[in-house]
Amino acid sequence: MIDWNSIAKKFKEADAILIGASNGLSITEGLHLFADNAAFERLFGDFKRKYGLGCILQGMMAGWPSEEEKWAFWTRLIHHYCGQYQPTPVMNDLKAIVGEKDYFVVTSNGEGHFELCGFDPTKIYEIEGNWFTMQCARPCHDTLYSSLEVAEKLSAAEQGGHVPTELVPRCPKCGGPMDIHMGAGQRMIPDTAAQARFQNFLKTYHGKKLVVLELGIGWHNQLIKAPMMRLVASEPNATYVTINLGEIYIADNIKEKSFGLDGRLDELLPALREACEA
Repeated sequence: MIDWNSIAKKFKEADAILIGASNGLSITEGLHLFADNAAFERLFGDFKRKYGLGCILQGMMAGWPSEEEKWAFWTRLIHHYCGQYQPTPVMNDLKAIVGEKDYFVVTSNGEGHFELCGFDPTKIYEIEGNWFTMQCARPCHDTLYSSLEVAEKLSAAEQGGHVPTELVPRCPKCGGPMDIHMGAGQRMIPDTAAQARFQNFLKTYHGKKLVVLELGIGWHNQLIKAPMMRLVASEPNATYVTINLGEIYIADNIKEKSFGLDGRLDELLPALREACEA
């Protein structure tokens, strides 16, 4: 049995909430990077048959034959999952749980749904970049540029898996190709401003009552889960709440200050919201 009252008490007493999120949250919202499912077939069936793509992630990592085809893929992805996105119940529940408290979000999800749902972009650190921004592929400089408006324009012009050559984004400095900020791999420009804001958040709430809420993160995740468990271990007044389906891992040294909830986010977050609002 889940002790909702004890968990809700921690949230009500918290000075701030630190949210960590990964693929499990995206999957709950209907965005599955790893699946060859009906949604992938509807959006990318022609790419699947032409290039042998088995999932969205393969398209994100692909070495495309041309810039026209690369941007056709990214345009569809961004237009569908960002441009046409509407806040989902699970994200609305999350916003209600946070309420008026201060918060920060650390996520490896790049689709920008936190920002699109109204979370403050200055309180979000997308640790692996995002689809909203693009950079010089080389990169010849470290400026990030908006890609959402570009993708919406390209979406109207795409035909047969290509975008017009004259509309392909080019680096304003060197004239070379551009990459989505998330797709640049080892050349990805780090978001040092977001890193600094995250560190300032941690300094502000050092020693205070901090709830770390982890959503859909697998046990082996070294980008978010491992650092957050270390943070909870080092903060005497921190509480760790992890929600994941079929896989709950909590380090031994923080078990006494942790709650592990095994189940679907779209079932457990509404229950948590109800408990917090009671």
